[in-house]
Amino acid sequence: MGADFAIDLGTANTVVWARRRGIVIREPTVVAMDVRSGKVIAAGQRAYDTVATARRPAQLERPLDGGAVTDFAMTASMLRLLFDRLGISRFSRTGVLISVPSGVTPVERDALRDAAKQAGAGRVYLIEEPMAASIGAGMPIQDPVGSMVVDIGGGNTEVAVISLGGVVVSKAVRVGGFDLDLAVQSWVRDHFDIAIGDRTAEELKMALGRAFPAPDGVAAEVRGRDLEGGGARVVRVESEQIRVALEKPTAAIAGVVIDTLSECPPELAQDVMGQGILLVGGGALLEGLDQRIEAETQVTVRVADNPLDAVITGAGAAIDADWDLGTVFGA
Repeated sequence: MGADFAIDLGTANTVVWARRRGIVIREPTVVAMDVRSGKVIAAGQRAYDTVATARRPAQLERPLDGGAVTDFAMTASMLRLLFDRLGISRFSRTGVLISVPSGVTPVERDALRDAAKQAGAGRVYLIEEPMAASIGAGMPIQDPVGSMVVDIGGGNTEVAVISLGGVVVSKAVRVGGFDLDLAVQSWVRDHFDIAIGDRTAEELKMALGRAFPAPDGVAAEVRGRDLEGGGARVVRVESEQIRVALEKPTAAIAGVVIDTLSECPPELAQDVMGQGILLVGGGALLEGLDQRIEAETQVTVRVADNPLDAVITGAGAAIDADWDLGTVFGA
């Protein structure tokens, strides 16, 4: 038997798929740390709840950065709490398939495997995120043609060209949804002298954010803390202003797509030009990003039907198809 669970362990969110049940968990990739002991006491949404209740001094931490493990012990503790909820014990020898960026190093891969095994997984398989996303989007990855997928996550953007069941070319840039939010925060602070929180920046990005000029702009009122007086102040922000705020990170995303195309073998590049480019991940929902990339590459770009779940859907499909995970993805 291969695996019974697939985990999309992203910098921003963690999604878990279970055989015969589908997606069973979708929560933030965050933990609550006890300030005094330094131990992880909650994970996911429960971490936010733990800090909010203030029953004990705790702080929020993210154990991953750019899709890679930055704190081994914290990641293992987070997975342990996650496995407890899934009924995975150290005695069950349950197989788990975890998605990883194709650009992670062998050391980072080993760290994630070790963290999952320490948390209780019996067998740990790793699948590269572009491969999983391509499977989830129904791309012809086994055919002798080149397919390009752009995965825009919370901490990084990864571009890969896949052919004959393998990643032929891949490049990544550590720019993702968090960087888009930060760009909005910085712009509002610099131009209006008010500070807004992470959640407000994300909501503003979702409501007004765009990566390509549009003839009809919209606007919204935003409340923040006045940097001079300290009190609350409301300002009016327009969508074109947010587009300008997002220019640097969206340019970086478009740039890594262009760089990947330039390094792609000519015959596969021709395939991509004919088939188009697929966008997945939460960042794919940024309005006009497909138009921006299309304008700079002169290649048709489309957003996956369900970009947020393309990776986990593909990983689950690999399990359902009973692929030899050890041979295909490595144990």
